[in-house]
Amino acid sequence: MHHTTTHNTTTRYDTGTNPYPVQLVQPDGRRVLDREHAALIADIGPAELRELYEDLVVTRRIDVEATALQRQGQLGLWAPLLGQEASQIGSARALHDDDYVFCSYREAGVAYCRGVDPALITRLWRGVAHSCWDPDEINMTNPAIVVGSQGLHATGYAYAAHLEGAEIAVLTYFGDGASSQGDIAEALGFAASWSAPVVFFCQNNHWAISEPVQLQSQTPIVRRAYGYGIPGVQVDGNDVLAVLAVTRQAVARARAGGGPSFIEAITYRMGPHTTADDPTRYRSAAELELWQRRDPIDRMRRLLEREGLWDSDFERQVTARADAVGAAVRTATIDMPDPDPMQLFDHVYTTAHPLIAAERDEYAGYLAGFEEGVRA
Repeated sequence: MHHTTTHNTTTRYDTGTNPYPVQLVQPDGRRVLDREHAALIADIGPAELRELYEDLVVTRRIDVEATALQRQGQLGLWAPLLGQEASQIGSARALHDDDYVFCSYREAGVAYCRGVDPALITRLWRGVAHSCWDPDEINMTNPAIVVGSQGLHATGYAYAAHLEGAEIAVLTYFGDGASSQGDIAEALGFAASWSAPVVFFCQNNHWAISEPVQLQSQTPIVRRAYGYGIPGVQVDGNDVLAVLAVTRQAVARARAGGGPSFIEAITYRMGPHTTADDPTRYRSAAELELWQRRDPIDRMRRLLEREGLWDSDFERQVTARADAVGAAVRTATIDMPDPDPMQLFDHVYTTAHPLIAAERDEYAGYLAGFEEGVRA
């Protein structure tokens, strides 16, 4: 499912005077009267609403399955996205096929929307490959473990695309913690100076590992963009329609040559930072319960129920799809073959390099001697 439409570009960005994030659906499923932003999703009818709900459910199933696989020793690590599904689905579905995504390490939902085979999503995390998927096939990079580095990569790519005359948008994801990294600050500066067509998408999930967002930013993170002359907007990151609307506007602006934009999606990480983290050590059960009542999937289901789009057949269809994807992730992960050790030297340089060739030969000799020793 990919929503490709002519997007309205007249929505005004927040310049620091709007105290509320953009919201189109309340937690109880009621629509919000916001003609300005609702116009950006006027094409989203009953079929599209159902598709967005299915995307949310399938993404959560991928995440839950991967988390379980890590707990069972099948993955070395996993960065859960539980609670952040709407931020990822809404923004990813605003993109065109030729737009490019630079992700962090938590965007499995974006990868699913971009067309990644779910069976590939855990390859890197199992430690059997240097990457999960081929970036050229879906116009999306692999998980970036160096926090904030993808902001610079996105800006450089966007500027190069601008120089070549490509009318595309580049979207980069990062968290509230990464917003304090120097790489993000430099990316904002360069993007503003060069008018690069890049959309900075901050998933503010309230916790940079164990540090609350209030510790690192006394003002909304989006206001940092204003200092660079970059327009920005805050959005309810648990409202998939609101996220879709504001991201469409930013993407349309970038593709039309309007330069960079900044989106701060207010959401919440309901699980751990990674599977190596214990969030009960630093946050309260009451806080988690508060955000569970704002669950993005429950919100979308309530909207469908209110608008007469929910029935048992649709529920079974979504459950079957999620079960199938979850089973594919599990089977593919467990059955992944170990790589040929010599692949370690592939793709280090784009052309032949004498140092790599020498190291390859040395390692091959080591492996041959090791195998002889085992046989002896």
